[in-house]
Amino acid sequence: MKKYLGIIALFLVGSICAQQSKGQLRKVAVVGFLNVENIWDTIASADYIDGTKAVNNPAFHRSIPMDSIKYLPIDEEYKGVWNDSNLKGKRVVRYQGNNEEFTPKSAKNYNTKIYKTKLANEAKVISEMGAKYSGTAPAIVGLLEVENRQVVQDLIKEPALAKYDYGVVHYNSYDYRGIDVAFIYQKRRFTPSNSLKKEVVIFNEEGKREYTRDILVLTGMLDNEKVAFFLNHWPSRRGGEAISLPKRNAAAAVLKQQMDSVRALDPNTKLFAMGDFNDDPVSSSFKNVLKAVGNPKDLSEKTPYLNLMYPLYKNGVASLAYQDAPNLFDQIIVSGNMYNPNNEAKKEYSVYKAEIYAPAYLITKEGSYKGYPFRSWAGDKFTGGYSDHFPAFVVLQRAAE
Repeated sequence: MKKYLGIIALFLVGSICAQQSKGQLRKVAVVGFLNVENIWDTIASADYIDGTKAVNNPAFHRSIPMDSIKYLPIDEEYKGVWNDSNLKGKRVVRYQGNNEEFTPKSAKNYNTKIYKTKLANEAKVISEMGAKYSGTAPAIVGLLEVENRQVVQDLIKEPALAKYDYGVVHYNSYDYRGIDVAFIYQKRRFTPSNSLKKEVVIFNEEGKREYTRDILVLTGMLDNEKVAFFLNHWPSRRGGEAISLPKRNAAAAVLKQQMDSVRALDPNTKLFAMGDFNDDPVSSSFKNVLKAVGNPKDLSEKTPYLNLMYPLYKNGVASLAYQDAPNLFDQIIVSGNMYNPNNEAKKEYSVYKAEIYAPAYLITKEGSYKGYPFRSWAGDKFTGGYSDHFPAFVVLQRAAE
């Protein structure tokens, strides 16, 4: 199975419509995301929650170096359930699981040189996603597996990205390892109007609360069109697909509620849900909970969301290999008003095509993982690679002004 993953990933056949007419002038925007496979700085850190601040204020919950804890006002050693409402009015510290894994003291010998290489690698990928269509870097990019806001700030300062003047939207989550999701956006093209994080509440088989990544919601104007983005990193399949499915169903229910609420406020808003869902397009979390359809003919008031990755999945395209089998966990779902049956450049943006981005340098060339994404880590050894996932993006088009 391994030898096929790299091959099928090269079939960039994500168009859900016919090719556009030759000579038609159009304006293009690329929206995408990538799992960066753990961008951490080199400093052991903890979560500091200052519940005396307003919830959703970045000061409420932030990542801090371990050696800074002694200088902060801490009211108690909190041992209860971690969520915004329970921590309101409290000032506490939360120690992340394996918080020294990405430090010079760890078996990884994680140091500044490796950190800088990781930043440069991810910046290169971002700058090239969809560039053959747009001639520039993506307008909006979702990032998965970032440690904190500072690593995102360091990323957008990399030479490959600095010229695009990206802004950052990030919130700390209660994920047990301390990893988060974030958006970056080109300020000249996108103007944020609101952002928030939505907690995904899940439990293990014994009924004990587990902590995972929040869903990050971002609304605003993309080239003067009203849009909303929903960034996801759903619970993993640890323990098995079936036994872990209720956790992803819970995440799907939160996502659907958020998307439905935005549509209810303004049905004309264009919606994009994206991320590493740890499920395939045909999984029940998509079919039965989110109710995202793969065929535009199935769009309706009850099923208003279109999974752009379904045609790729049916054609054998994969974004990673999980337990030695190809999967398409990295997906983009859009609201039905993004579908254009004739694929002509209209007055407003519509979907031109969606792709899993797998250029040769992102594919492992030899060894037992030949054909897999060229990941950054083989156990505790840094490979110089990029990620254990291929990125995904959607190309939007409209008539040139």
